Amino acid sequence: MGVPSDGAVLILKGKKPGEPHVITVNCPDKHGLGCDICRIILDFGLYITNGVTFYLNDHPSYSAASPVYLLKFFYLDRKGLLHGNHVTQVLCELNLTIQKVKVMTTPDGRVLDLFFITDNMELLHTKERQDDMYKQLNAVLGESCISYELKLAGPEYECHHGISSLSLAVAEELFRFELSDKETRSQALSPDMTKLKKENVVVENSLSPAHTLIQLHCVDHKGLFYDVLKTLKDCNVKIAYGRFSSNSNGYRDLDLFIQQKDGKKIVHPDKQNRFCSHLKVEMLHPLCVIISNRGPDTELLVANSVEFSGKERRREAPPVYDVTLSLKTLGICIFSAEIGRHSSPDREWEVYRFLLDENSRFKLSSIVARNQIVDKVRRMLMGW
Repeated sequence: MGVPSDGAVLILKGKKPGEPHVITVNCPDKHGLGCDICRIILDFGLYITNGVTFYLNDHPSYSAASPVYLLKFFYLDRKGLLHGNHVTQVLCELNLTIQKVKVMTTPDGRVLDLFFITDNMELLHTKERQDDMYKQLNAVLGESCISYELKLAGPEYECHHGISSLSLAVAEELFRFELSDKETRSQALSPDMTKLKKENVVVENSLSPAHTLIQLHCVDHKGLFYDVLKTLKDCNVKIAYGRFSSNSNGYRDLDLFIQQKDGKKIVHPDKQNRFCSHLKVEMLHPLCVIISNRGPDTELLVANSVEFSGKERRREAPPVYDVTLSLKTLGICIFSAEIGRHSSPDREWEVYRFLLDENSRFKLSSIVARNQIVDKVRRMLMGW
């Protein structure tokens, strides 16, 4: 968990229906505490409307990683089974996080799913928790389910940890975050990408003798607060005080009083520029969506950067859930799916790959159809 064990958490319900709940956390501080708390909130499918954070005394804490389980089941194929009131939704509603997934269909109409999952409630080792999961999966799969099995992941998790090799052209497009106004590739097709560029980052050192004030104005998207806190954590920056405004016409304002890990302000212009550049990258390009050819097949790829600690980016809904929902609403079936990691000397990405089946509505060889798919998936992932 992200909160030290000697902390206290208070949840106050909204006074009226529709009003947000208020979560107050009082605990010893640690590096990246705000980021870790944000992850927990998002893991429970909650949406952060606004927030104020405080930095307390520095007392390090340690927590063990949650065990990874392999959920394997074999069933008869049904259109949209990977989503809807189906597998990914059941796992999300049960507070199970999908770490990796491998979905394979066979010519005889059967599907083998390998889900590597962790339990946010840390109860999956109990029979009661397992029985509840099986019950809800059976309600979805019904008679189409042939067999299923749950066990602690072994060496097979490491075998599926990486992803199949990407071509140099695909890797360059997927992992290059700088976009120019004249770009014609798939990430630059939507007007939303132009809207994303209307961000503003201001560094101010005159208002506090001990802290640097960072003022941000940017378009709102799912997981924005987490993206900012993740950047601070990765840059070894701690927050003394922060205010996160409500959504106003699709934009948000953030005021953050920060210090470097050594307790000093960020004064040097080069450090300020590097920090602001890092923030802008995360605000402008929290994720990338493209479509490419994979031999004779058409592949949808989604990539988002992970924390330097190795944790994937968190949002209100897992990417697998949002992507499969987008494709289902378009009537597009998934032939296979996989999740893995791609590493470079200075960054690491979580990569989601989906091989798509063509249908009468979307000819996947058509540029227009591909643009529509990319735009639909990106908008779902960003919450627009």
